[in-house]
Amino acid sequence: MKNRYVIGVDVGSGSVRAGIFDQNGNSLAIASSPIKIRKPHQNFVEQSSEDIWLNLCKVVKEVIISSKVKPEEILGIGFDATCSLVTLDKNDNPISISPDNDPYWNIIMWMDHRADKETDEINTKGHEVLKYVGGKVNIEMEIPKIMWLKRNLPENFKKIQHFFDLADFLQYKACGSTIRGACTVTCKWNYLSHEQSWNEDFLKQCDLLDLLEGDKIGTKIQAPGTKLGTLTTEVAELMGLTSKTIVATGLIDAHAGALGASGGVIEDNLVIIAGTSACHILNTQNPVFVPGVWGPYYNAMISNLWLNEGGQSAAGALLDYTIRNHYFYPQLVSMAEQMNTSLYNILNQEVSKIYTKNPTPTKDIHILDYHLGNRSPRSDASLKGMVSGLSFDEDLESLTTLYLATIQSICYGTKYIVDTCKENGHSIKKISVCGGATKNPLWLQELANITQYTIEIPKEVEAVLLGSAIVAATASDIWDNMGLALKNMSHIEQFIRPNTSDQDFHQQKYSVYLEMYKDQQKYKKLMQQYQ
Repeated sequence: MKNRYVIGVDVGSGSVRAGIFDQNGNSLAIASSPIKIRKPHQNFVEQSSEDIWLNLCKVVKEVIISSKVKPEEILGIGFDATCSLVTLDKNDNPISISPDNDPYWNIIMWMDHRADKETDEINTKGHEVLKYVGGKVNIEMEIPKIMWLKRNLPENFKKIQHFFDLADFLQYKACGSTIRGACTVTCKWNYLSHEQSWNEDFLKQCDLLDLLEGDKIGTKIQAPGTKLGTLTTEVAELMGLTSKTIVATGLIDAHAGALGASGGVIEDNLVIIAGTSACHILNTQNPVFVPGVWGPYYNAMISNLWLNEGGQSAAGALLDYTIRNHYFYPQLVSMAEQMNTSLYNILNQEVSKIYTKNPTPTKDIHILDYHLGNRSPRSDASLKGMVSGLSFDEDLESLTTLYLATIQSICYGTKYIVDTCKENGHSIKKISVCGGATKNPLWLQELANITQYTIEIPKEVEAVLLGSAIVAATASDIWDNMGLALKNMSHIEQFIRPNTSDQDFHQQKYSVYLEMYKDQQKYKKLMQQYQ
């Protein structure tokens, strides 16, 4: 069969990347470019749609040149992005979302926490819509952010003609279609995909019924992998493609990763996209309601399936933080430079040495990984991290032990999500992992040991890009449906099997992990009179 090609584009928090893949999921070339972020005030994190679009077109053009594939052989393009909020006026000009009123900055990033009061207000009122987000909206979602805009920047709010999730904005720029993706609006906007409608009563409760005027938040919603149209002539020229290139309905970045890392198996396969933070995605035939876990969402990733999404607000970011804040960190950096290796390679080697002397080196040090709050299943952004068992030790061994305890804590957080999902009706038959965690063999082995699941690693390292390529291949009719595209393009290459010898130890440490949360609630109660 003659090779047919598609492009996957991923807009992460700090960069935009493009990859070109053939119909069997083989990567030919990848290009990347950094994008701007600014933090003008505490809890404010913003980006520019203009900056992102310019860099996106740049990396697409670069990847085509690198791959040496002819533009006419590239049949489709798919986009994924962080769940960030983009604002445009009736002429598609950016509208400022910041008090300084600079329109260049027109994106409220997913990690922006300005809408804390609005989030609490929505959750306090407890509308029935919240049943489909695990009982609470999260501060990362879009409706609280839009409420904040209406209350704090009312004149700007009136000028906004289009509110887009970032992936939907990219599709709009590429082909002019205002159709939104079921993934974005269902997972982050409280759209009820199973009813194919926005809940007017909920929007009225939020004083946002005016969002239904015109096409501000989308009147047509399509499942991922649907053909939206083709690139406009202008965009095709900017990207180095042709105007026959098909544009697919895309995804949130984590969900693209879940497609790329699935190994072609979707149902009852927990896919963990673990990097700076971590997302945990499950698809089922029937809806499963899990308190504190987002969803169930219909059609959000695969047509006719229901999706639940758990998450950990800090994963790799917590490891980085732990290492940086130890006394021995500068010496560790010096060692890595001298040995021409990474900090993590040194620490993993040290963990191996410690394990040969002591099979339970972290028995007296316990960590609660809530440094950035808890996304699932407690769904509480106000929670804090905790450490028990600190000493005055300043050497490499103390840093290594703390590092290992942090990895274990993150894995206990994952186990808590897994256990909660299973207790509420999920049948989890396998776990696949993609993202930065796949570069850390210690993290993967501890995850296998703690969850007692074999951890499956995809062949394609860039699973998120592959996920967007898969939706492009589906929309372009390279494969007749998403199931066939997944079967032919997503492949598992590595298996990390659990050790059973330390099950009792981890169960005891997991019990301590759960108790630490209870202890924190006791401390809060004792101090509640002080605001």
